[in-house]
Amino acid sequence: MKMFIAGQWHDTDKKINVTNPYNGEVIDTIPSGTPEHVDAAIATLVEGAKKMRRMPAYDRSQILRRAAGLMKARQDELGRLISSEEGKILAEGIGEAGRSCEVIEVSAEEARRVTGEMIPLDAAPGATDKLGFTLRVPCGIVAAITPFNFPLNLVCHKVGPAIAGGNAVIIKPASDTPLSALKLTEILLEAGMPPEAIACITGPGGQLGEAICRDPRIRKISFTGSYEIGEMICRMAGVKRVTMELGSNSPVIIMDDADLDKAAEAVTATGFANAGQTCISAQRILTAKKVRGDFLDALKPKVSALSYGDQLNATTRVGPLVRENDAKRVESWVNEAVGAGAKLIIGGTRHGAVYEPTILDDVHPDMKVSRDELFGPAVAVTSFSDIDEAIHLANDSAYGLSAGIFTQDIDRAIRFAQEVDSGNLHINWSSQWRADLMPYGGLKHSGTGKEGPKYAIREMTEEKMVVMHLKPR
Repeated sequence: MKMFIAGQWHDTDKKINVTNPYNGEVIDTIPSGTPEHVDAAIATLVEGAKKMRRMPAYDRSQILRRAAGLMKARQDELGRLISSEEGKILAEGIGEAGRSCEVIEVSAEEARRVTGEMIPLDAAPGATDKLGFTLRVPCGIVAAITPFNFPLNLVCHKVGPAIAGGNAVIIKPASDTPLSALKLTEILLEAGMPPEAIACITGPGGQLGEAICRDPRIRKISFTGSYEIGEMICRMAGVKRVTMELGSNSPVIIMDDADLDKAAEAVTATGFANAGQTCISAQRILTAKKVRGDFLDALKPKVSALSYGDQLNATTRVGPLVRENDAKRVESWVNEAVGAGAKLIIGGTRHGAVYEPTILDDVHPDMKVSRDELFGPAVAVTSFSDIDEAIHLANDSAYGLSAGIFTQDIDRAIRFAQEVDSGNLHINWSSQWRADLMPYGGLKHSGTGKEGPKYAIREMTEEKMVVMHLKPR
């Protein structure tokens, strides 16, 4: 596929292979863009941003509605593409394509609801004859820098609200999974997006990312990825608006009154979906000592039943990691934990880029599989004595994106909600659940700002205060 810059599809002599993570087969090639391509793209987007700013909200909404319709008609095709380039199983790929369509639909709805508010200036002393209101205006050019693990949905979470808010947008997709973003660009152009108001540039993340982030013509950056890269982006960006959706090592608390079968089902569903390559994947399973054995007895057969291998095989439940090196890293962390005293309950073996679904028990909180973001198909079980220790362990992390608790005690549930440092909190479910219209974002090293179309539009527009000084009555 070609990249889209300066209002046209563009190729380069230097190419990057896009491969199927399971077997290494080349799916397609993409151009290897340069900082000069970024400059050309942004120069055109400056004019596109002016056009988007003048475009009525109704017209922006209609572009997004048409795009959502095209995506819905091509859901199976998009889903297979997602699975082929990223490695998630086909059912998850098709599911992601459906969610992506929903994000664009909700963005279309929110495009018609971008509004300011009246400010009661007469409530201030000496402001009797003042009338105040705010206006929301587009930032201008929004940069959407996206990760590999949800190569369509997370692009839509940035591009949909950017367009809804009246901005031009430049997309920099992950080099491992750029095809879904390029297909979305095709669809948006087909739906009527002005060519000068959108760009999708492919190539090395470091060079292109720096060129994008340092350019003063970019007024807003929305990034999803690791904390380390997010921090670098913030340092490069200077005085720009930024939304950072960063890493996590999500805790799930299993209290002694939990429905253990439901908890085991949830941990299986959320610890191993997308081979654990989800920011809010269940990772740290904090289990009351009283029920630890019973919980493991409930969890082990469910995880054992997860078939693994080729993601395009309809019977597979856990596909490969996006790169074999990532599978090797997971293998290394698990082996390190076992060497330090953790118990391997099930799994622990790598087959190329595929890592078997794995359960570790007796994991010390200082082990890497607990302390850092694993991003792989393994869960780490740690025991606690009471709710105080459970909350302490949950908060003993630099991250704070999502957390869950299983309990029938309303007081424990409310304490969890009030005291656990996390942007998303789930009672009687695991950490991994997201409705695409809800506010979504983390605390601490998990980031700043919120996604979800309504909330992202706020991040991608700026507020102007208008004061009318009226004649005294």
